[in-house]
Amino acid sequence: MSALMATTPPVQKKKCSARLSHSIGVLRVIGSRVLGLFITLLLSSMVVFGALLIAPGSPLTFLTQGRSTSPEAIAALEKQYHLDESIPAQYWHWLSGVVQGDFGNSILYKDSVASLVAERAMNTVVLVACAAVLIIVVGLVLGVITGLRPGRLSSLAMVVATGAMAVPAFVAAVVLTLVFAVQLGWLPAFGPGDGFRGRIEHMILPAVALALSSVAFVARLTQTAVREELTSEHVQTATSRGLPRRTVIGRHVLRNAAIPILTVAGLTVAGLIAASVIVEQAFQLNGLGSFLVTAVQQKDFPVVQAICLLYVAAFIVLNTLIDVAYSLLDPRIAMNGGRP
Repeated sequence: MSALMATTPPVQKKKCSARLSHSIGVLRVIGSRVLGLFITLLLSSMVVFGALLIAPGSPLTFLTQGRSTSPEAIAALEKQYHLDESIPAQYWHWLSGVVQGDFGNSILYKDSVASLVAERAMNTVVLVACAAVLIIVVGLVLGVITGLRPGRLSSLAMVVATGAMAVPAFVAAVVLTLVFAVQLGWLPAFGPGDGFRGRIEHMILPAVALALSSVAFVARLTQTAVREELTSEHVQTATSRGLPRRTVIGRHVLRNAAIPILTVAGLTVAGLIAASVIVEQAFQLNGLGSFLVTAVQQKDFPVVQAICLLYVAAFIVLNTLIDVAYSLLDPRIAMNGGRP
């Protein structure tokens, strides 16, 4: 090994050393982010569990529906839902069950929370995935094109995008339903649909309503980032050296512009998880968002705890993936231990 290193040219040794340092930096960033992920999830579980404990009303009131109940029946309910234990013991019992995929039983439906949530999770996942694809593909393409080709058409596109940013999801849902479902009859208005094709058809309008303002936001951000990179010194130097425009755009403009775009696009997609509640209600998709609203109204605490924890976990995991992507795109972040 020493003989091989001794015969390696100095320039190649320097490149190998830089790659090794970058790999170690990336692994260090991943390790720190995964550790932070577990700590944040633990703290979030405490907040979710504690928030419902301080909410108005006793769980026994909702379990008995306000009816007069014998002491034996109340004692049985307290034992079933561990209400006769201390708060730390209740939290530990709930957390140990969550780790094993057991979120307890629904007060309203008298069934496993995990199975009830699993039935509705797919609708939310498909909705958020379709909206994320629209945001990333349409937003990035529109932003890159208008950034590379300034002119009247680009300005007009950004004016339209600015207007779209101001449209709330519930307003977009109403307008899209009236135009494309009621007036034109092109797409279904309500329900999650059956089968692959039916599910996609039913998700088009909800996904557009959910992604509309975010598409415009990402497009504007991408346009600004691309134009800033086009005027930067290193891009001007690469152009003056006679490099092909395609190479300059791909290696210097888009790669450097990708970091701020990735930041905002990732956070925007993560925010869709919470925003999907409104769209699911508007289109009656029977997803996690509409289920959460019903559970809150009915004081179904185990369901509320499970869905809130899933939403928080999804948001945190997405942010962790974004942090890891930073270190892969920009070696300086990995070398600085995750700091930009």
